[in-house]
Amino acid sequence: MHDIEPAHDAPFTPSLSEARERSLNEDLQQLTQDAKAYAEAELKFQKSRASYALAASKSIVLYALVAAVLLFFAVMALVLGLIISLAPLITPWGSTALVTGVLLLSAVLLLLRAKKRIGVMTAVFGNGGAK
Repeated sequence: MHDIEPAHDAPFTPSLSEARERSLNEDLQQLTQDAKAYAEAELKFQKSRASYALAASKSIVLYALVAAVLLFFAVMALVLGLIISLAPLITPWGSTALVTGVLLLSAVLLLLRAKKRIGVMTAVFGNGGAK
């Protein structure tokens, strides 16, 4: 292409030779090609975002599910421990506290991990996916 510098006080008017070099059809074809390339790039970008969201959602659901199962076991251990503690044994409260405490701690750690993954996913989608 030619470098055309417009006059500072006059409006820009392309030269006749430049207008003859390009046709409306060529401009429309170039516009169509550019639009197609943009659409393909946008589709790839949205596919990658959807793939990331699916993978992150799977791990979030998995951690929350495991935490819920561990919480269930903690409640069952507490109930069983209370029943056992009523029996005339030497250390029923110690075993009940230990099992319940470990299961509750595991559940809390898994929930915190799920919360962290939600925060990472929210941050990625919050700024348009750019890092």
